[in-house]
Amino acid sequence: MGTALKRGAEDSSATESQAPSLGRRIAGGVREIVIIVVVALIVSTLLKTFVAQMFIIPSESMEKTLEINDRVVAMKVVHYQRGDVIVFEDDLGWLPAAAAPSEAQKVLEFVGLLPAGGNQYLVKRLIGLPGDHVTCCSASGRVKVNGVELDETSYLYTNVDGTTVAPSEAAFDVVVPAGRVFVLGDHRNRSADSRYHLCDTSEGTKGLGAFPTLASIQGPVRANAYPFDRSRTFSVPATFASVPAATGAPPARPQINAANC
Repeated sequence: MGTALKRGAEDSSATESQAPSLGRRIAGGVREIVIIVVVALIVSTLLKTFVAQMFIIPSESMEKTLEINDRVVAMKVVHYQRGDVIVFEDDLGWLPAAAAPSEAQKVLEFVGLLPAGGNQYLVKRLIGLPGDHVTCCSASGRVKVNGVELDETSYLYTNVDGTTVAPSEAAFDVVVPAGRVFVLGDHRNRSADSRYHLCDTSEGTKGLGAFPTLASIQGPVRANAYPFDRSRTFSVPATFASVPAATGAPPARPQINAANC
């Protein structure tokens, strides 16, 4: 009788000693999960800020290179050049005011778990760098950069009848100012790009609002990540290889020699 009671007491004592141990294991597991999630969020935020970021294509201006709702990856650490498809922040007010995203969406976009929406950014093809002389159209109907005609047939929008849209229906002749770029959409007759804003007045200067700032550029688009059946990588079209560097220093203000104002 006495022995049985003693064994029962020992079993009870062992159970009680195991209870806090189990609690500590659960608490330790939860703590590890929290640490893993926090570290993952930090890494995701750093990657989005310094390496690459995903963006949603908001319009048809880059068809058929990019279509509405495509998810593209812009590289933050890669130098951009003429011919690149670039993402840039809308610091010129090209886009109409849009409904503000929810706080949850802002947080998820900030840490890179959601692609950045199209209400803050635009995607176009970089045609002219600071100091470049960009004109359209040549005798053969092409855009010229620093005197060299661009063969844009590889990326301009193709109509249902197989014809390619014109490089531009509107004539223009500009020199890109310092610290800014000249951009065009691949679907030229559906793109409100630099041509569309040549008559705008920004900061008291006519035409300045047509040229996105270098500081607004998020990076060149290097891949279309989704939908998967449209996944592809991007590089600079060969036609830009023959474009020479600009001659002389870029002007402080845009030189607009011709525009349909």
